[in-house]
Parts: sequence; structure tokens; C-alpha cells
Amino acid sequence: MKLVIIFGPQAAGKMTVGHELEAITGLKLFHNHMTIELVHPFFDFGTPAFERLVTLFREQMFQEVAHSDLYGMIFTYVWAFDSPGDWAFIEKTKSTFEAAGGEVYFVELQAELDERLRRNVTPHRLAHKPTKRNVQRSEENLKVSMKAHRLYSHDGEITHHRYLKIDNTYLSAAETAVRIKQTFDL
Repeated sequence: MKLVIIFGPQAAGKMTVGHELEAITGLKLFHNHMTIELVHPFFDFGTPAFERLVTLFREQMFQEVAHSDLYGMIFTYVWAFDSPGDWAFIEKTKSTFEAAGGEVYFVELQAELDERLRRNVTPHRLAHKPTKRNVQRSEENLKVSMKAHRLYSHDGEITHHRYLKIDNTYLSAAETAVRIKQTFDL
């Protein structure tokens, strides 16, 4: 069982890279908006009910996959490194898979702001993330979250031995996925 956690700021290419990695590895993609889009029609983003349900659905999916006969899963996440809650979520997710005998891989994507703003409005992103279709609000959220949180790790901060940092500003999603697959022999 393998879990590949792809993280980075909004519009860094996590989901698109995840789709490409899914196509060349057999890992199943569980991108973070799958739960967000499920809960959002009922509860606003950030409300206690929204946070509780998104977390519950994710944790249940992780438990089921970790104990299944699937090859593994790709999960995408915007990790705020200044948030103890995000660190705890990542550790709990990692522990879920490791306790079931699985291997966990960390992939940090970095991309320049101009490229992220361009990616924020791509048809692929908007097709899979209805809450991003209000482009003005999505762009504003992208910029505000950069100021409110630290969305990139410091050098040496992630000490897990299966860790890869990629600046994919000028790489296609397919090129990035191949690099991940080759680095971790997936």
C-alpha cells in the first residue's frame, strides 16, 4: 500500500499532476476538492460543520484504502506549515497508512505566483473544482492565503526520507508525474 501526498499552495498543479500520476501508476487519486465539493453545497467553507465533515470523510477514506488491496492512493493538500492542526492532520494520515503496513511519500510542488494565477483558471481545474469557478474570489483567496499562511516548507523541515520537492513552474503535469514515479519507483 502506497500513499503519495502531493502538497503545495493553491494552483501549484497538485490535482493535475495527481491525474497524470494516477494514469501512469495505477494509484487512485483522491484530490482534496473531492470532499470540499461534496460538503460545500450544505455548509460554508470554514464553518465547524464543514470542517468536521470534510475531515470525517477524508479520514474514513484513508482507513478504508489503507486496509484494502488497492495499490495505493494519491492525496492532494494545501499544507499551512504555520498551522499545528495541518501538521497533526498530516501525521495522523501518515500514521493511518504506516500502521497498516503502507509506505508514505511526500511531494511538495512549488510554482511561481504568475504561473499559479494562470493555472487558477484552466478548464481542467474549473471542471473538477466547482467552488473555484468564481474566478475573482478564487484568485483573491489564493493571494490572501499566501499572506496569511506559510505554504512552502523550509529547507530541512520535512525530514521524512521519502520526500521530493519540485519547482514545477516550467514543467508540464506529465513531466512532473514522471519525475515522481521515477524518483519513488512507483
